[in-house]
Amino acid sequence: MSDDEQSLETYKRATTATMRALAENDELDITFGKGNPGQRGASIHVPLPNLGITEAELNAIRGIGDEFALKLRYHDERVHRTVAPRAGGPAQEMFQWVEDARVASIGSMRMEGVARNLDASLEAACQQAAFDTITAETEAPLSVAVGLLVRQRLTGRELPPSAENVVRFWRDYVDERAGEHIESLRDCVHDQTQFADRCRSILTDLGFAADLDDQPEYQDSDQDIESIDDGSEPDAEFAPEDVALDEDSMGDEDGEGESTVVEMDADMDMSELGAESDPEEAPNFAPDDSGRIRVDFNYAAFTNEFDEIIRAEELCDSEELSRLRALLDQQLISLQHATSKLANRLQRRLMAKQNRSWEFDLDEGLLDTSRLTQIVIDPMNPLAFKQEKETKFRDTVVTLLIDSSGSMRGRSITIAAMCADILGRTLERCSVRVEILGFTTRAWRGGQSREEWINAGKPGNPGRLNDLRHIIYKAADDTWRRSRRNLGLMMREELLKENIDGEALIWAHNRLVVRPEERKVLMVISDGLPVDNSTLLVNPSSYLEQHLKYAIDIIENQSPVEIIAIGIGHDVTHHYRRAVTITDAEQLGGAMTEQLAALFESED
Repeated sequence: MSDDEQSLETYKRATTATMRALAENDELDITFGKGNPGQRGASIHVPLPNLGITEAELNAIRGIGDEFALKLRYHDERVHRTVAPRAGGPAQEMFQWVEDARVASIGSMRMEGVARNLDASLEAACQQAAFDTITAETEAPLSVAVGLLVRQRLTGRELPPSAENVVRFWRDYVDERAGEHIESLRDCVHDQTQFADRCRSILTDLGFAADLDDQPEYQDSDQDIESIDDGSEPDAEFAPEDVALDEDSMGDEDGEGESTVVEMDADMDMSELGAESDPEEAPNFAPDDSGRIRVDFNYAAFTNEFDEIIRAEELCDSEELSRLRALLDQQLISLQHATSKLANRLQRRLMAKQNRSWEFDLDEGLLDTSRLTQIVIDPMNPLAFKQEKETKFRDTVVTLLIDSSGSMRGRSITIAAMCADILGRTLERCSVRVEILGFTTRAWRGGQSREEWINAGKPGNPGRLNDLRHIIYKAADDTWRRSRRNLGLMMREELLKENIDGEALIWAHNRLVVRPEERKVLMVISDGLPVDNSTLLVNPSSYLEQHLKYAIDIIENQSPVEIIAIGIGHDVTHHYRRAVTITDAEQLGGAMTEQLAALFESED
């Protein structure tokens, strides 16, 4: 064994012993190698450092293992699922960040070496998320800042530079509103339940009370509570997810002191919203003559002036796009084998439907060689010919609509890009046209639309207050050779901001429904409900979700477009008739392939 191999073996043994000791689990199975770190039950995969790396890089890799081990020991996923906000979005993200800070603080306060490793890992992750490049408050996510600030207060350690660059924009704001409750967290670091109670108080202090359920009942029962998510990955946690606004963006009050915001019941039937209006004056929301859907069902944008529909190649220069594509190609290596097997299965099913078949026992056509003996015996024997016929296969176009919001950051968006790449090529080989679209917003916290609203005097119920960004990665008529490079743009993390699903769904549908193909399929890939705080803080809390429900209802019941949804870690079956939910982004390739295969298999 060479000296280098001996060094790596020594590192593996030392790291394994350390992680088992931190987790207090001598049976912990730890593997080392390439690919993203991850946990599956009591098995943990961590990176193997390259020879010659710096001490900071080595500490960062060690920190990844320490994070997994500490979470196994000090984090109870059953308690977390019971007390975490159910609504998703920034409240849930902030709650997760604060809980992660609790776990990290326990390790940091007990062991200086672990503290150094965790700091190095945090700095590396923040740099990967481009937090070191943030130059304005609008780019700094509040949910991340709160978690980092709590971590700093609990450990008493200075934050790494890239993490501090996020917190500095929000420190005064958070201290002013939630400083007392943050300080009180020190007293209950080892009591996850009590810590969670105080964390909920922090969310209330920062204006997220509406996102919290009634005070949860803590249970020890395992019923209806899943085990820890096998697909948890640290790189996916550092997501500049949906952020909250300051107090000047809350709903104004009228002269009587009453809020001008009209409440909307989240469970209200969409058909009930206009039930009391005059039927003759009720607007018609059915698709138009071309099948396109109107957006304006009890929903509007304050302004559409700053929205954009843009091709991927226009969002960054050619050199950067090539670099991002190369990065995606590197990631494809680890996933390509498994997903390609599924894609090949899909291709075989589709090609089988397009294969030619033969009609036998005809009195003219090509000679049927299987009847040759009979013809020799009786040359006048009829019905010894065959003719080729084509199996009817409807001309088809498939649109992949990919959520490109901040919550998809990390492994989710990477795998979505890889699966879109593989399936796009597969479907095109089968003569199925493919369109790949993405949706996000141009800015955090509202952008220019919100500024226009503020300049207009902040009228009540303004509607959507963010600037949409709808991205065309590949148009249906574009060749794969021309568009393949564009998918690399999904790897650009600063692109991922907030998500307004309803309008994105209608946009993708309206592009698809006017296509000339006979069969039209829309596949939506998302990891949560629509969230845009600039909109939700000054409109009913279910404003965006109700519009999404409307869009789904119209497409499913009044459109020729067949719609499929895949939820990553989020149950979409409550909204979509044909849907599947996966708990791990690694399952995305199989889910996409199987859903498409089943759809084509069911074709008459």
